[in-house]
Amino acid sequence: MARVAPVESESAAPRSRELLAEQVASHGRATNMKRTLAHSPTALFALMRWYDLHAEVRAFLGDRLTTLFALAISAQTDCLICSTFFRRWLTEAGEDPDRPALGDRERAVVEFGRQLARDANAVSDDLYARATAGLTDGQVVALTAFGGLMIATNVFNNALKVELDEYLFPFRKGAAT
Repeated sequence: MARVAPVESESAAPRSRELLAEQVASHGRATNMKRTLAHSPTALFALMRWYDLHAEVRAFLGDRLTTLFALAISAQTDCLICSTFFRRWLTEAGEDPDRPALGDRERAVVEFGRQLARDANAVSDDLYARATAGLTDGQVVALTAFGGLMIATNVFNNALKVELDEYLFPFRKGAAT
């Protein structure tokens, strides 16, 4: 059971209502996570910068590897909402989220994501070099910041026990799709 109930858009603070309306216009829905964040317009605004970082990282990693990176972080933190969300994206792209075919570069980026979530202080020089090979300093910063914001959304969902949205039920690990 959620520790903080999601707010209905109509009863949210004016700034939160605005931000939720932007989410619905851009993404078709305001999820339980976003409606829970809407209790604090500042928190909602801050975590919705995820979309900006996601777009920046997608521009240099591509859709698939960006999704695999986010899924690796979300699975490592055991975030039901985020891991199920990214499982959905992979499934809808025709991929098995439990057995993605990974090349060396992809494996390194996925492991970098997992290590960020496990213990960012323990990212080895070897892993860092393999995961960031060919990236500019700006891209490394964007990727790492995206990973950090991904971890923040996972922490938020896990700590407040935000409930999984129904549209994601078929994509849960172990669910028949």
